[in-house]
Order: sequence, then C-alpha cells, then structure tokens
Amino acid sequence: MSAVLSPPFLFHFSVPLRYRAKIWSDKPLAFGEEYRLQSFGHLEGRRQFADIRAAWNERGIAFSVNVTGKRQAAWCRESRAVESDGVQIWLDTRATNNVHRATKFCHRYVFLPTGGGHSLREPAADQLLINRARENAKPIRPGELRIRSQMKADGYFLEFCVPATALTGYDPSEYDRVGFYYAVMDRELGWQNFSVGNQFPFDEDPSTWGVCELVRD
Repeated sequence: MSAVLSPPFLFHFSVPLRYRAKIWSDKPLAFGEEYRLQSFGHLEGRRQFADIRAAWNERGIAFSVNVTGKRQAAWCRESRAVESDGVQIWLDTRATNNVHRATKFCHRYVFLPTGGGHSLREPAADQLLINRARENAKPIRPGELRIRSQMKADGYFLEFCVPATALTGYDPSEYDRVGFYYAVMDRELGWQNFSVGNQFPFDEDPSTWGVCELVRD
C-alpha cells in the first residue's frame, strides 16, 4: 500500500554544517566523514547514489559530491543546465522556512561535472533564478563560483565553493543557520534529494527546505 503522505514531508530536518579553516585551494578538499551531510530521501525508498559533504567558514560554503553506480556517461550541457546530470543547491542565509516564496536571501545554483567550455568537457557552474521569488538574490560575477571535477568509470567526483560574495546576507557572526536543500539529478540513476521529492515544489518554496546549523568544533 502506497503512503498517503511523503514521510520526509512530516518533518523539518536540521543537519550540522561544520566549520573548516580552509574551504578552497588548488588541492582536493579531502573532507572527512565528519563533513558528510545526511540525506533523508531514503525515508520514502529513494536510492542514495551520491555522497554529499560540506563545510563553511566566513568566506563561504564548499561542497564535495561523489556520484557512483553509473554505467552510462554523464549527460551535461551548460546551455541546458537544468536538464543535465549534476547538482543543484538552494541556500537561504536567513533560514526563513515559514515562507512559500523566496526572498533576496534565497539562492539557487547548479553545478555540472562536465558540459562546459568549447569542448563541452569542462565543469560548469551557474546561478539560477527562483520562480515566483518576491525578490531575486543579487547576480554573481562570471567565474565567482569555484568548481572542479573528476570523471570516473562509474560516475564523477565534483567539488565546488559558493563564496560569501555570492551569498546575499551571509553573516555567520549574526546568523548561525542557513536554509538548505540539494538535488542530485541523473538521467540514469534518477534524483537524490535532501528530503522531500519531486512531488513538492522545492525548487521555488523555501518552506520545503531544511536547515544547516553552522557548527564550530
């Protein structure tokens, strides 16, 4: 018998986002197990094929995404980012989870492991508008988002950083929580979502997002 309500819809999830002194450099981030972000899509039986890790400091928030289990090459096109295999991240620097329309503090970004550049082999990152937003976040500058990727036989490894300059209202000294949601999109494996699935309007409704607590160890 199918569930009447989606199990993740019944809860409001909060996860720790741990502090790290360096969140970007020329070398791999090498986030340990303590930086793993728990996902709650498994509560309604969705497959978990991506390992998501993240850290924050005053200069921004960085992520690593390790996708495994693929038999087909990732399909990515920078010009069709929303339809591509990759990762979307939603961040609200005020964590106002009781509103249904995004404010200027809400951000939506997309990161692709390939599909960019003239050869379509470079990773790509971009800012996306949030539908029905009361006010859009300020536009980012070209190249402001940092990204790198490694393609593997069974998937890909992606690292990216959203700097504080790309996050309207980001001030960890005053606000120690950020609204948060992610979706890993894959034409072969499906979607891995932070919590509620595609039957909910998470792409535009901050009330469906969770929260990351900015933790200093």
